[in-house]
Amino acid sequence: MARMIDDTPHSGLPFLKMHGLGNDFVVIDARGGVAPVTAGLARALADRHRGVGFDQLAVIEDDTDADLRLTFWNADGSLSAACGNATRCIARHEMDRRGVAALTLRTERGVLHAVDAGDGLTSVNMGQPMTDWADIPLAEAMDTLQLPIPGDPVATGMGNPHCSFFFDDACAVDLATMGARMEHHPLFPARTNVQFAHLIGPDHLRMRVWERGAGVTLASGSSSCAVAVAAARRGLTGRKVKITLDGGDIWIDWRDDGVWMTGPTATVFSGVLTPEWLAAVQ
Repeated sequence: MARMIDDTPHSGLPFLKMHGLGNDFVVIDARGGVAPVTAGLARALADRHRGVGFDQLAVIEDDTDADLRLTFWNADGSLSAACGNATRCIARHEMDRRGVAALTLRTERGVLHAVDAGDGLTSVNMGQPMTDWADIPLAEAMDTLQLPIPGDPVATGMGNPHCSFFFDDACAVDLATMGARMEHHPLFPARTNVQFAHLIGPDHLRMRVWERGAGVTLASGSSSCAVAVAAARRGLTGRKVKITLDGGDIWIDWRDDGVWMTGPTATVFSGVLTPEWLAAVQ
């Protein structure tokens, strides 16, 4: 029988494929070297037919004050300051590698703290939400709890901007059409992530996600934090909620020290980007 697997050593670029609730990532460990990622490489890697495919790309680097530093790229080649599920996935992998139960990770959001939550779950403190219009940012001063947009959404900053709608049935929304339109709404000069949610029961929300620079995703950690904060500010829920996404369940707890996000993670496979492919897309 012909061999189907090429086990010849390559001098290309190693990577990991991970996901949190179906929100999937390519992770490149650049510690001890120069981060190799460009916008063009990120777009080529994101192609699910000609590359690897991801919602976000994460690059790990050394940091002087935290255990590691993370940089996030969207599928369209733009940078993102926060990616909650990728942060959890990398924290879980690194805690297991080091044999520790806690870790610090520097992002553009600041230094985030991750802990082993038991039962295979990982928690990350995503920091305090930003609710002032200038911090999110919005294009002009306004009440972020009630935006002057049809559907009456809430704006929240979690290191990246979020626009959260609450409907009777989030599953009835044309996610692709409305999400794409709202991502580029003029009130959001840096574009925005968009969420559509409804209340299932006490402190239990159903949510669907359109991510800035990625499109429809099965889950989003920072979006889950933003929706939980928006629901609590609206008085729809308490500050500790369960959120059911297309990819599964996540738990958000808005505490005095920040918004904690807890959920499962998975490392799917490792691979190597070949030198030939890298040369072709650079």
